[in-house]
Amino acid sequence: MSSDELKDFLDQKVVQYNHPKFLEDDPIQIPHRFTKKEDIEISGFLTATIAWGNRKSIINNASRLMDLMNHAPHDFVLNHSDEELEKLSSFVHRTFNGTDLQYFVKSLRNIYLHHKGLESVFSKYQLKQTLQPAISNFKSVFFELPHPKRTKKHVSDPNKGSAAKRINMFLRWMVRDNSTGVDFGIWNSLSPAQLSCPLDVHSGNVARKLGLLTRKQNDAKALEELDINLRKLDPLDPVKYDFALFGLGVFEKF
Repeated sequence: MSSDELKDFLDQKVVQYNHPKFLEDDPIQIPHRFTKKEDIEISGFLTATIAWGNRKSIINNASRLMDLMNHAPHDFVLNHSDEELEKLSSFVHRTFNGTDLQYFVKSLRNIYLHHKGLESVFSKYQLKQTLQPAISNFKSVFFELPHPKRTKKHVSDPNKGSAAKRINMFLRWMVRDNSTGVDFGIWNSLSPAQLSCPLDVHSGNVARKLGLLTRKQNDAKALEELDINLRKLDPLDPVKYDFALFGLGVFEKF
């Protein structure tokens, strides 16, 4: 199909899938349980961190995580006791375990106390056209405290070739506007034009079938290629097409 036909097709799929009913089976439902900005950020970041594997399992484990944090993640991060932190040791989602979670809470506390919060860190290192370098710098800040070596694998780094799917998804949640009731639009210091698509198996395979991606691996170079092509379709909000690509792959087996 022509570029105009492709845009029309994908725009229709965006309308279909960028819809509140999308929340019913998606991990983004977890931060939608909160109204306070910092609660949305922290619950969203932790949920995105464990967002790989079966979506039902992700939602169940993210819900358990919120239980462990007394359904007040910002207050928990800032004011947890040693006993409350120890209770996190029982948590596990695939290879992300209680040791990892305990460090994540300590690091988030450091970020909110000494770096003005999650938004401030990403905003500080943003570039006009992309947030990928900001993700790499965020990882450096996140692990500036003494940390378990094993835990570093749970924060991706585009500078080391990763497509950083989960952090790009988290950034989409925080930055894209909430006009459809799906994303939140609570980070005004960043622009949707800077976002990159959360590239996974589903979105990657559909993008290749549609001619938006030629690289076979779902890595940083593939993400760069997909960014270029999605920005041709909509330079102001390229990541709205995440819904179309994901929906076509997961729900329509395109």
